[in-house]
Amino acid sequence: MSRTLRVSAALLLAACACAAAESPWGDPQKMTRQEIIERTMTPYSGPAGRGVDTRTLTGKVMCGYQGWFGAEGDGIGRGWYHWQGRRGFGPGSCSIDLWPDVTELDADERFATAFRHADGRPAEVYSAFCAKTVVRHFKWMQDHGIDGAFVQRFAVEVFHDKGLRQFNVVLQNCRQGAGRYGRAYAVMYDLSGMREGQMGRVMDDWRLLVDRMQVTRDKAYLHHNGKPVVAVWGLGFSDGRRYTLAEGMQLVRFLKDDPKYGGCTVMLGVPTYWRTRERDCVPDPAVHELILAGDIVSPWTVGRYRTPDEAARHARTVLSADLAWCRERRKEYLPVVFPGFSWHNMKPESPLGQIPRLGGRFLWTQYVEAKKAGATMVYQAMFDEVDEGTAIFKCTNDPPVGESRFLTYEGLPSDFYLRLVGHAARMIRGEIPPTDALPDLLPKTRQGAARAN
Repeated sequence: MSRTLRVSAALLLAACACAAAESPWGDPQKMTRQEIIERTMTPYSGPAGRGVDTRTLTGKVMCGYQGWFGAEGDGIGRGWYHWQGRRGFGPGSCSIDLWPDVTELDADERFATAFRHADGRPAEVYSAFCAKTVVRHFKWMQDHGIDGAFVQRFAVEVFHDKGLRQFNVVLQNCRQGAGRYGRAYAVMYDLSGMREGQMGRVMDDWRLLVDRMQVTRDKAYLHHNGKPVVAVWGLGFSDGRRYTLAEGMQLVRFLKDDPKYGGCTVMLGVPTYWRTRERDCVPDPAVHELILAGDIVSPWTVGRYRTPDEAARHARTVLSADLAWCRERRKEYLPVVFPGFSWHNMKPESPLGQIPRLGGRFLWTQYVEAKKAGATMVYQAMFDEVDEGTAIFKCTNDPPVGESRFLTYEGLPSDFYLRLVGHAARMIRGEIPPTDALPDLLPKTRQGAARAN
């Protein structure tokens, strides 16, 4: 069998055997790192549907895609990964504040938990190790006019074998979804948790993605200004990170200038107050040197404002000044928006619904103000982040009951935020004008009930 046919067969098996006991990606307990690389880091040969223009980031809304959720029996071998709390995954112990809506998923995509709904049914979750589910997520993006995703690649995960296998498969799943449904995707390295002296391992990983997976050759891989986009998140923060700005500069130079692996458009995920170098940013002038070495600036604003008025004020002051700074220096600017915030089950001292969604008004205000300020592209935090309550994918209004408390979408349809973000993408592209009023996106049968709420 040719290598291309072997890869296609592996992807098909992954899509059809989500909850099978034996994973098509091998037994994680028996594989060496080299075997993991050979088995999970392969070129893509699946469908390439027509869709968004992957040659540019301009005019696009791209979601962050965590992809880190696992489940017992999904083939990862890491249990209830990223669902669990300090005492496992069960009533009174979890790390999520929203519960995913899995009603559209097939039986082999759903994993029953110890949680129960009000009617006694076992509550179910999904695993991003399951190709069928991740591909479905990209179909939701297509259905609602969302352009694609920055697929998170957590550096400290891919440094060890289990994490490398898991996130290689998740990346395979995302590229399959993007290819099939005409969406864009790009790799985003999250440097959180790294120590000094480890940046060379990130470069080694990119070499593998280019050589083995050949990601930048995919038709669905996002390019900008004629170059593949690579995002690096976590440089310049004042939260005690143990890698240096100098090491960050080395990584940026490698991604831009290396004769074989460079030639990239580099997006930098930086602190909110990077321009003034205060508050969440280290005061080191080298922050600006680093940003000038990159191409796209994307300040992380999640949690920095809490109401529509505060979001508007931030856009009219900080965001507008950021944009002006970037224009003067011929850098591009990718603002971050988020629908709300909550991490009560992860951090019980924080209130449930810490930053309220307000039925979509909080998120819509951020899009409108970003457009008015002149933004031409937006990073949506996040597609699937139920840990911090920023998810926009389908979440249920019927979460489990008991010791753990969960947010809902306030009675809105589970796809409401997908619709809202798709509508906002049209506004960013200039297809519809920015309007302060929240657009009416509810099905006609639901409008009266929503107004009553």
